[in-house]
Amino acid sequence: MGSSSYSDDFYTARVADRKARGVDTFAHTAAVAKGVAPKAVHPKLDPKGVTRESRDSAEHPNSVAIGVMFDVTGSMGGVPITLQQKIPQLMGLLLRKGYIQDPQIMFGAVGDFFADHAALQVGQFESGIEMDDDITNLWLEGGGGGTNQESYQDALYFFARHTSTDCWEKRGKKGYLFLIGDEAPYNAATTTEIT
Repeated sequence: MGSSSYSDDFYTARVADRKARGVDTFAHTAAVAKGVAPKAVHPKLDPKGVTRESRDSAEHPNSVAIGVMFDVTGSMGGVPITLQQKIPQLMGLLLRKGYIQDPQIMFGAVGDFFADHAALQVGQFESGIEMDDDITNLWLEGGGGGTNQESYQDALYFFARHTSTDCWEKRGKKGYLFLIGDEAPYNAATTTEIT
C-alpha cells in the first residue's frame, strides 16, 4: 500500500522476465480468453467491500493519491496496454521532474454495468512496481453496451466513498483522479451497482 519505491530497473527486469517466460503482460485477460479463469474481475481488483488507502510512510511522508481509471470496453481496450508500457515515462515525469514527491498511483478499469461482467476493477494505491501488478491484472473485457454510456459514475462513487487518503485527511490536499474514456456516464448509479 504505497511503502515501496519505484525503479525503472525493477520495471525493465519484470518486462524481460515475462518475455523470457512467455507470459502475457495482461495475464488475467489471457487466462479469461483461454477459459482457465472465470469471466470476472481478478480477485485482487474486486471492489466489493473494500476501501483503498493511500498512506504516508517513512519512505513517502507526503503521499499524494492518484487514481487512473481506464474504460476497457471495445474501443478503449488498447489504452491500458499503452500506459502499462509507459509506466517508466509516467514515473519519470512525476518523480524525476519533481511534479509530485511521493505519488501513490491506483490503476483501475470501468466497463458498462448493464452489459459487462466486470463493470469496475480497482487496484491499490502503490508507490512501487506493485502498480504494474494491478494494471496487468486488469481484465480488458472489450464489451460495452452500445448505448453511448459507460459506468464511469461507479468509479466516481468508489473514489468518493471507498478510498481513504492521508493527503486529504492529514493535509487537506486533494488527490487526483483521471478517467480515460470515450462515452458519457450514466446519469446515476443504481443500488445494485454500488453494493
